[in-house]
Amino acid sequence: MKITVRSAVESDLPSLLTLYSELNPDDAPLSQESADAIWASISSQRGRTVLVAEADGVVVGTADCVVLPNLTRGGRSILFVENVVVTDSCQRQGIGKQLMEAAMRLGESADCYKVQLLAADDEYVHVFYESCGFKPLAQGFRRYIDQDQRSGVLV
Repeated sequence: MKITVRSAVESDLPSLLTLYSELNPDDAPLSQESADAIWASISSQRGRTVLVAEADGVVVGTADCVVLPNLTRGGRSILFVENVVVTDSCQRQGIGKQLMEAAMRLGESADCYKVQLLAADDEYVHVFYESCGFKPLAQGFRRYIDQDQRSGVLV
């Protein structure tokens, strides 16, 4: 199986949406109009690269990478990686590792001083990222913004 990692293009949007539905199966699907508008915003954002991994020409994985300019560390940026997913049928074949290697190359080319991500609490996910050279060096925190809280209604 030939694996290629490249930057996503607009025609990859249906494949990305399918992958994201595997990542977050409880999410309601986006309308085509919303997905198109969001993709237009993502693809025009400076420092943003959505990577896709193709196996024999079929998109089977993705990682969303954002270079964040930074006023510390001598002005060197940070690369954040989010929404990493490889379709279930193609896991454990080196595709995720190739996506993470491509993310590291993006970080190096943007003179980032680190690549950072948050991982799910699943042990196999931690093992995967550690096998890619990532270290669990910090405590991550997260607070979700609920739609009802924004409108003033407490849930």
